[in-house]
Amino acid sequence: MNAMTKTKGTQVLPLNTILAGDCIEQMNSLPAESVDLIFADPPYNLQLRGDLHRPDNSRVDAVDDHWDQFASFQVYDDFTRAWLKAAHRLLKPNGAIWVIGSYHNIFRVGASLQDAGYWILNDVVWRKSNPMPNFRGKRFTNAHETMIWASKSEGAKYTFNYEALKALNEGIQMRSDWVLPICNGGERLKDANGDKAHPTQKPMSLLHRVLVGSTNPGDVVLDPFFGTGTTGAVAKMLGRDWIGIEREESYREVATRRIADVRAFDRSALEVTRAKRAEPRVPFGQLVERGMLSPGETLVSPTGKIARVRADGTLVGDGVKGSIHQVGAHLEGAPSCNGWTYWQFRKDGKTVPIDVLRQQIRAEMADRA
Repeated sequence: MNAMTKTKGTQVLPLNTILAGDCIEQMNSLPAESVDLIFADPPYNLQLRGDLHRPDNSRVDAVDDHWDQFASFQVYDDFTRAWLKAAHRLLKPNGAIWVIGSYHNIFRVGASLQDAGYWILNDVVWRKSNPMPNFRGKRFTNAHETMIWASKSEGAKYTFNYEALKALNEGIQMRSDWVLPICNGGERLKDANGDKAHPTQKPMSLLHRVLVGSTNPGDVVLDPFFGTGTTGAVAKMLGRDWIGIEREESYREVATRRIADVRAFDRSALEVTRAKRAEPRVPFGQLVERGMLSPGETLVSPTGKIARVRADGTLVGDGVKGSIHQVGAHLEGAPSCNGWTYWQFRKDGKTVPIDVLRQQIRAEMADRA
């Protein structure tokens, strides 16, 4: 796969590339503090004992690959600590990590995350809407997996697109239990024999939610257990750069073909809803400087209060001078006031909130970015 590169110091970051080999060695070869987000789907260490069969005696295609087999819990823990240490070095100070697992491994991974200095932000339960049934009938059906979301350190900044996730969820705050189907149907990749190309292929919907919620366009996303490339496919589609690490050649081949067929969204489609506090700050005085409002112009409130614009971007009303927020609060006898939505001006015979002018400037700023 053709690589785009980004230089950090004297080292080169191989963007949009699948690196072959051991994930720990490959991560240690990359420049420190160069990655915005890591999504890790490590071996689950399922500890399977023999084949699993359905009631009709047909064999279940379970995870029995060599890469999921460890001699002991100690060996697995040593492996976990090593790759988490390598991942921690790669993350930018404001970077974050997602790790997904099942009950077999996620609790051990969680403890290792904390021991390595990460700060856990949430655990998110992926509740599968169509889980595989429990054929033996001796335990509950395994209908979920757990993801841990953690920042690089306590108190570190991290990306969280709260408003975008809320919009994805029909205007309701996104919860930490996500109901999404497992990968099946046309999304399930097959090998030349028609068998599953990978036993634990993750659905694109899961990675879409993770990347929309915790990255921005242009961020670098690394997946140290790349498999058939779901992370890379979604990252490309969403305008994020990605790096995959995978030691199994058959998975790399499938991932390469898959990602080559993915079309990146255009820039306008990548924009997501952001919190007001995350948008560029526009002083009210800039509206006056640019002639969008004139000194002496009258502003009115929804309750009929009046104030006049001054040349320095302040208002005067009822004998009080100050900002759009201060004057609005005084006139309403309130402790605070959002002047942008409170004050209105006359345009084409109608009253329009002054926030319309602020959003016009913000749109211009976005076009220049």
